[in-house]
Formats: sequence, C-alpha cells, structure tokens
Amino acid sequence: YKTVLGCDSPQEVTHSYALPSPFDPQNLCLLICPQINTRWAAREESLVPIARLLFAMVSAKRGNYLAYFPSYQYLQMEAETFSKLYPQVELLLQSPEMDDSQREQFLRRFDNPHPDAPLLAFAVLGGIYSEGVDLKGEKLLGSAIIGTGLPKVGAQQEILRDYYQEKNQMGYDFAYRYPGMNKVLQAAGRVIRTEHDRGVVLLLDDRFAQEGYRRLFPHHWAHLQYLPGTDALKQALQTFWGA
Repeated sequence: YKTVLGCDSPQEVTHSYALPSPFDPQNLCLLICPQINTRWAAREESLVPIARLLFAMVSAKRGNYLAYFPSYQYLQMEAETFSKLYPQVELLLQSPEMDDSQREQFLRRFDNPHPDAPLLAFAVLGGIYSEGVDLKGEKLLGSAIIGTGLPKVGAQQEILRDYYQEKNQMGYDFAYRYPGMNKVLQAAGRVIRTEHDRGVVLLLDDRFAQEGYRRLFPHHWAHLQYLPGTDALKQALQTFWGA
C-alpha cells in the first residue's frame, strides 16, 4: 500500500503499524485443503471434490454458511453439481441480475441462526456479500473460499503488471496476487465479527500452500491447519465444534 500510494520514496517518512487481532484465534477454525485445483483448465474436475468438502462443512453443525467463487460461471457450475449430490441442503445463489430488494432478501435468510436444514449460500469473491456484510453471532457459522481471487486478465491489469514489473520486478504480485488476496481476506473476515463469535473459514486452492501466499497470511492465521482431504476435514470440524 505504501508503494501504491507513493509513500515508498527515500524522501518520505512513512509510519505503518501492525496491530494484533482483538479476537481469540481459537474461535476461528481456519482450514486449508491444498489438493484442490481451481485453475480454469481444472474447474470441471474440481466440482465434485469441492462439493464433498462443502457438504462436510455444512454437515458438521447445522446453520448458515457462505461459499465464495471467483466468477458467476464457476458458481453456477458448482451449484448444479452440489444440488444433484446433496439435494437435502438448501442452496441460495447470488446472481448478477439481483436488484436491491433481492439483495436484501438474500441477507435476511441469515437472520434465522437455527434453520431446519443447513443453508449454503453461493456468492462471488469481491462482491457485495464478501465485503461490508456484518452477520454477527450464529447468523454465519462458516465460509468457504474457492480460489485465490485473482482479477481477470485484461488490458488494465496487464498495464499495471508491466508498470510494477519495471518499477520493482513485482508486476504479477501488484496486478494479480495482492488484489486477489485482499478479496480472500475480506471474505474470510465475514465469519468472526464479535469477541463471542465462533466459526470456520475453509480455503480451497493448492496455491494457498505456496510460499507466495503463505507470507501474506495475517499473524492471527498462525494456527491454520492444512488438511489432506474430506475425512481430515470432518475430523477437524468435529474437534472444533465439539470443543
């Protein structure tokens, strides 16, 4: 941010502070399944494994959950797969055509913290339901984040990439990795809103195991767990909710 805002020159005296989270890290069950490949060429084969992991998440404790996707197309593909495999779970889908009234109705579905059946809402990373949404208490028990939130390749992003590549040899980071990780952090931040909240954040992408992403994780993520598959996820969730 200091670089983007022009505060990184030797002539500037700029102070920055990293403050600890006020929330107990033990209230956040932070899990990563790095065996999932969400890249474009692998999306078809990722649908069933993702569905199984999402079902394990919502089955561990009945309540309301969110799953964030990098695009509406991927969201719709996963919704079709998930609904066929697990019709007993109610799906709620964000769509690009929603008006203000429909957006409010979407959020009101979370007002009931103890639904008769699990509620799983699908939304897009970087959209209105991944930033500025305040679902306190048991209104939201967990979120799954599918993918690393990379911006779509386009002329503007490529101009940014070329600029920062020439400026500091970090073109990909500034144009793609950092904006994407901001989306991930915003979506993950929907789960714990007060000092009394407890919940789950599930990250699904093999890139989250790479050093380029791990060094961007905040300090209060130090207790995250890497899991080899669905059975390990079930066990981790059972331990967390049973605690």
